[in-house]
Amino acid sequence: MMTAYAEVTMASITIRNLQDDVKRRLRIRAAEHGRSMEEEAREILREVVGEAKPAHNLAAAIRARVAPLGGATLDLPPREPMRDPPAFDQA
Repeated sequence: MMTAYAEVTMASITIRNLQDDVKRRLRIRAAEHGRSMEEEAREILREVVGEAKPAHNLAAAIRARVAPLGGATLDLPPREPMRDPPAFDQA
């Protein structure tokens, strides 16, 4: 049976060796936004890390750029046999 909402799991994190000045500034920033320090840290992480973005696809970006112009057709040269690798023997 399906429920009306999906179950969401939450992870915990502990930050050790945080400089006193950073903690003080986090506490001040949290107070300015009317949040707890913990919620302020979560919001900062959400802003900085953000949502996962799909990988940049260069071929798709080029295709999208030339598509309004009618696309591009390229003639590919015929393949030639592979050359022998150089010899590094000292004779």
